[in-house]
Amino acid sequence: MHLDLPAPKPIFDSLEHFSNPFYQSHFDASPWLESELPGADRDLEYASKFLYSYNGSKATFNSYRRDVERLLHWSWLVAKLSLSELKRHHIEDFIRFCQQPPKAWIGLKPVNRFIDNQGLRLANPDWRPFQASLSKEEHRRGMQAKVQDYQLSQQALKAMFAVLSTFYSFLIQEEMLDANPVALIRQKSKFMISATRREVRRISNLQWEYLLRQADLLAAQAPELHERSRFALHCLLCMYLRISELVADERSTPLMSHFHRDSDGHWWFDVIGKGNKERSVAVSDDMLDALKRFRSYLGLSPLPLAGENTPMLPKLRGVGGIRSTAWLRQLVQQLFDQTYELMVRDGKSNDALELRAATVHWLRHTGISEDVKYRPIEHVRDDAGHSSAMTTDRYIDAERRARHASAQRKPGRPTIDMDHEQ
Repeated sequence: MHLDLPAPKPIFDSLEHFSNPFYQSHFDASPWLESELPGADRDLEYASKFLYSYNGSKATFNSYRRDVERLLHWSWLVAKLSLSELKRHHIEDFIRFCQQPPKAWIGLKPVNRFIDNQGLRLANPDWRPFQASLSKEEHRRGMQAKVQDYQLSQQALKAMFAVLSTFYSFLIQEEMLDANPVALIRQKSKFMISATRREVRRISNLQWEYLLRQADLLAAQAPELHERSRFALHCLLCMYLRISELVADERSTPLMSHFHRDSDGHWWFDVIGKGNKERSVAVSDDMLDALKRFRSYLGLSPLPLAGENTPMLPKLRGVGGIRSTAWLRQLVQQLFDQTYELMVRDGKSNDALELRAATVHWLRHTGISEDVKYRPIEHVRDDAGHSSAMTTDRYIDAERRARHASAQRKPGRPTIDMDHEQ
């Protein structure tokens, strides 16, 4: 079970500190190994080149880095094998290891992999490959994460399969390997649970109304902070934007000029989304009103001009657009918490309960779920940036509502025909 394995050191730094491996002539895996392992230097070289190929998207890089790094740690420190030696049964052992890693490999909070020390980048001794986490409500109750709280979710497991399969495909293309052991497991997986369609997590229409009411109240009280959160709220609900699509990053900075009018007088918003895919989102009248209000607060003209370089969400201080998703997430979370309290004061405690668990991403789900009731599904699909209408289909709840209606009044005890019994 490898229960006594000490915690490993991080291998790959953050993207801004990740040098181009294609210009690197020497790779040395020894800092992460207790002894020499034949083939480990080559593993490090190709893993570095694979990850660097995703330097255009920080989120993708971080996701791929996590699973590739875990595989290297296990392969080198547990199996004592290089990547070229791993077979299908080794990958299965690795997955079981990820489901129950040694306690020393599990952290209780997110920390940086490396830290600065007098100009040097040093491994953070507090970093761990796995992390135990609690729900939002458990955090609210003051609970502390424990090692035993760690679990590898089905979603994380599915993502791991996808990342590792892509990694092995890269190794095959680079002629390092001849076969993809991960693909063989995916054909007859013992690990993936075939789940029925899950309900999309969203806020109710009543919660939505209260959320907008609270946003208006806060914007009136502290406009320097909450005019931003009010505008962000509309972007998340009306245009289904992901929070990462609202902030500036290495891919792009969302600008006011990304709102533009076509030759028919219709307004659109251009955004670079998941997978670096660009899409145009139809802008509703309500969204346009929210844009005008925010621009008025900023002292700008009611609508953007072509070529305008004003960031869509300017920083509170300094120049440029907001870059921190964590800061923006916290701002919107304050709206959730204060909306919950407002609903409780209005005697709607039961109606407010979901807001205790809601996350910012629920707003995207909410906007999509509501729109599929009234708009053609292909229109919602394109605005949401879904690659397939099958993804958008998950938001259609008519069948679930009908199924629940047919079950709601079914009796809890059998109906007996007394005349027949006699």
